[in-house]
Amino acid sequence: QVQLVESGGGLVQPGGSLRLSCTASGFTFSTYIMGWYRQAPGKQREFVAKVLSSSSTNYADSVKGRFTISRDNVKNTVYLQMNSLQFEDTAVYYCKRWGDDYWGQGTQVTVSS
Repeated sequence: QVQLVESGGGLVQPGGSLRLSCTASGFTFSTYIMGWYRQAPGKQREFVAKVLSSSSTNYADSVKGRFTISRDNVKNTVYLQMNSLQFEDTAVYYCKRWGDDYWGQGTQVTVSS
């Protein structure tokens, strides 16, 4: 069955960096658009970034220029490199297979001094 497993979250100071990973299994990873979403406490889940099978990318305005999404179709993994992290980036980050309702379990990112 489809499985998405995120890792790489943690506690980081403002201005710091983290790299999230999402390893997929149970489907032909290379043929799917993959995305990252996040949900902050008390807020709705929101789109962060997506990467097409061609490796074209799309970002939310709030992370453009700071975050980079990429994929490795050999490792069946999608990454989210997060730089210049801000307090407002604190959230649970979820990996998603585009076009249906498959989500990972989420990984917590906390930006705090």
